[in-house]
Amino acid sequence: MGILEKISEIEKEIARTQKNKATEYHLGLLKAKLAKYRAQLLEPSKSSSSKGEGFDVMKSGDARVALIGFPSVGKSTFLSLITSTASEAASYEFTTLTCIPGVIEYKGANIQLLDLPGIIEGAAQGKGRGRQVIAVARTADVVIMMLDATKGEVQRSLLEKELGSVGIRLNKHKPNIYFKPKKGGGISFNSTVTLTQCSEKLVQLILHEYKIFNAEVLFREDCSPDEFIDVIMGNRVYMPCLYVYNKIDQISMEEVDRLARKPDSVVISCGMKLNLDYLLEMLWEYLALTCIYTKKRGQRPDFTDAIILRKGASVEHVKTASVGTGVCVSVLVPAGSVLSCGHASLVTQRRPRSGWPPGNVPVGLMSGLRHLVSAQGL
Repeated sequence: MGILEKISEIEKEIARTQKNKATEYHLGLLKAKLAKYRAQLLEPSKSSSSKGEGFDVMKSGDARVALIGFPSVGKSTFLSLITSTASEAASYEFTTLTCIPGVIEYKGANIQLLDLPGIIEGAAQGKGRGRQVIAVARTADVVIMMLDATKGEVQRSLLEKELGSVGIRLNKHKPNIYFKPKKGGGISFNSTVTLTQCSEKLVQLILHEYKIFNAEVLFREDCSPDEFIDVIMGNRVYMPCLYVYNKIDQISMEEVDRLARKPDSVVISCGMKLNLDYLLEMLWEYLALTCIYTKKRGQRPDFTDAIILRKGASVEHVKTASVGTGVCVSVLVPAGSVLSCGHASLVTQRRPRSGWPPGNVPVGLMSGLRHLVSAQGL
């Protein structure tokens, strides 16, 4: 029996098993086996051919966004509208056969957008070019899931299942579980919260399924067996996802309103160019990017060339990004104070803004490397 047949049998067994207290250990073992077989399925075969033309795209720009969806949902049209790249669009399926990159220029940032070929149900098992598409999606910072608004929630649930089966977790955070295999001493199990989904016995059974008999496990939050298996596997990717419903000009206003109110969702129409600006705003928010501007000593700030950083960046990150540019890094904080440090002589302790005599620095003009910069700061 091959891996695909084993996966199918386990999925059928899980589907027909009632979920209750008596079957939780059995279901936990089945899920562990299922995750193990899926991991084996994703391992590249020694006899497999190359990745394929157009799928090995070099990462460039300040962020990467993967455009995923079923065939003929408007991915290529969307790429052509918001980038300068022309992707072939037609009324038949599978117009796009390779990965086509484009660049979104927004708020001074260059965001790489990848138009991936349409995937079909069973892509995670290798149908179509699903494996190649999903492999590229794992390298993205954000996934845009393009959906046909006229087909309801069917496409969304199928795509979530396909991506979830290969270890892509959409709009989820990494489980707060400490797990460390050891050479001896058995299994040490502890938790800092009350567990309602996992027990010590279930954790031991799952670890034994993976041939792990010595490990330290600490639950810092109430996690499910699936989340614990994700921690054991260690190859899961957690990334934000925007669900974009296209073709809203073909459905009723009530349905548009319902879809727009769903979490992490945006409604657009590529054919009528509706709501594309709001989509870019949401994409910027999900990428968590921020713009910082720099100035050279004795010159006015250059607002045409921004340094793009992730939210939560500090003065130290700005310093690192500006090394070699000959600029004096300054930061504008919300209170209106200016924080400034020469990048060549920054130190970890607080230091005054250059130009002020020692001992005569006004209050609010002191900063250190760990000071968090704000958006549109100078």
